[in-house]
Amino acid sequence: MTAPSLPSLFLSHGAPTLSLDPGDTGARWQRLGQELPRPAAVLCVSAHWMTEAPAVSAPPRNETIHDFYGFPEPLYRLTYAAPGAPALAGRVAALLGEAGIATATDTERGLDHGAWVPLRLMYPEADIPTLQLSIQPHRDAAWHHRLGAALAPLRDEGVLVLASGGAVHNLRAVAWQGGPAPSWAQQFDDWLAAALADGREADLLAWAERAPHAREAQPSPDHLLPLFVALGAAGPNARGERIHQGFTLGSLSMAAFKLAA
Repeated sequence: MTAPSLPSLFLSHGAPTLSLDPGDTGARWQRLGQELPRPAAVLCVSAHWMTEAPAVSAPPRNETIHDFYGFPEPLYRLTYAAPGAPALAGRVAALLGEAGIATATDTERGLDHGAWVPLRLMYPEADIPTLQLSIQPHRDAAWHHRLGAALAPLRDEGVLVLASGGAVHNLRAVAWQGGPAPSWAQQFDDWLAAALADGREADLLAWAERAPHAREAQPSPDHLLPLFVALGAAGPNARGERIHQGFTLGSLSMAAFKLAA
């Protein structure tokens, strides 16, 4: 049987407490896991694994990394022990190598919350082999798009490329008591959705100069960079469908996109 060709995804994962209070976003992720063809494996590109050069994880079974502090104690008891994918890690490194990108392999790293928060809702049985690819926050959107483009063949091999970050992510502007999204956050969020829907790759790769309120919406680029890996992996002339939208804690976007050529 031929493996299904999958879209790539970008999910805004919000605060780790989404695992305790999934709300509308969690319900949408649950439906998404049911709607998509079941992947043979998941390659997660999380904003929370940052390295100088690309690295891919390859443990036999994933430990759950609780890479946050100051949250409710039950959150630290949650686990997501999905099997690892060492053979697929080798395939990822080989594809990137063919594109001239040297990639390290980490046989011990597990899944950070950028990966396991959405995956616990999408695939709660934790039975799909899963691995992570790191981002390089000192490199630009074009670099991460290049990483994704090299990995595009994986989609035809039944691998779901799941990028996890935040469409608007400015922790200094978070309203912990909630409230409406400020206009600057909404404008950036809508610009991003329109640029993806129209397939405006040049604008997207130059987001820091062309998007409204770019530096307020993304003071550091780490939570947006995974999007460009997903965009590259979706194939040439890819477009993005916004499959979920909304804000939490005031300005924190929960936008999600399905990307395909």
